[in-house]
Amino acid sequence: MKSEDMYLNRARFVMKFLGVWIIYIIQVWGDLEAVSQASYLLFTQACLCLKVTVFQVNMSMVRELLKQMNGDIFKPLCEEHVRILKWHAVRIKRLLLAFMISSQTTCGLWALKPLFDDAGSRKFPFDMWMPVKPDHYLQYEMGYAFQLITICMSAYMYFGVDSVTLSMVIFGCAQIDIIKDKILKIKSFKTKDDDPSERNKYSERNYHKLIECIKQHQGVVTFTRLVEDAFHTFLFFQLIGSVGLICMSALRILVVDWRSLQFASIVTYLSVMISQLFVSCWCGHELTATSEDLHTVLYKCAWYEQDVKFKRALCFVMMRMSRPIVVKAGHYVPLSRQTFVSILRMSYSYFAVLNQRK
Repeated sequence: MKSEDMYLNRARFVMKFLGVWIIYIIQVWGDLEAVSQASYLLFTQACLCLKVTVFQVNMSMVRELLKQMNGDIFKPLCEEHVRILKWHAVRIKRLLLAFMISSQTTCGLWALKPLFDDAGSRKFPFDMWMPVKPDHYLQYEMGYAFQLITICMSAYMYFGVDSVTLSMVIFGCAQIDIIKDKILKIKSFKTKDDDPSERNKYSERNYHKLIECIKQHQGVVTFTRLVEDAFHTFLFFQLIGSVGLICMSALRILVVDWRSLQFASIVTYLSVMISQLFVSCWCGHELTATSEDLHTVLYKCAWYEQDVKFKRALCFVMMRMSRPIVVKAGHYVPLSRQTFVSILRMSYSYFAVLNQRK
């Protein structure tokens, strides 16, 4: 069993199809200057370009992360460990699948806007330079199909890059839960009939289990640190840019007729961007919360019936594991629920100011 296949099979398929999975980019589409009129669309494409660029530039880090995911230190040792890995994989896949479906729904609403709101005018879904003219029927069909296909590709690329990053963070959560399971299986070996040789054998076995948990925890720390080093740039850009994105989308909602399809598309787009921000912050929060009580789980094992060597190692381990693992965007902003709420509050404050000036 490969953890890479369990967590990244869907994202890997999408990104291979689009030509950005551990190979050079085959094609580049769109003109950011041409879509500057639509500020929220401009940010979307700029963020996408940054994500794909960061992914390609840090390809060596991505390969190292995949190698670590399939390494011996993270391999499951029993059915319970496999169950933990699958449970976390299903959780993140469901959230990302909901994001992908909602993003494709938004693309569909954008594509239907000219057919309903601008019926009879032959407008393209997006105001951008096109090599074809909407006056000619065949050229209009070709341009319309081009914009629809490329914006759907954009949404799938978003899904692919975000799936790789966030699935790796949740993979760290799964490994922390596996460490907890191993620690709680360190049981007492004291019985009246045990001879000293048997007790020494059990003592050495429990000590090696503790050392194995320490090595796995250090592996998780190294793995999550590498994830942060590889993807912190576009995570920071996404968090900061989300403030302006939410404000611009909210302002457009105020000036658009609520009965139009454009209103529905903007509302759906805004909800998709907020949900994307939430999933990113939620994954970071889950990793921090899962690792935060690791030292408490250490105290629940049968440490009081172990030898002095085990207890001495346990004291140092508890001091080290009392520090939770935190993933930060830009090596500065922690991914957490508090960060998500702060961004929403900041966006509302800026929106209120802009609305008053307007």
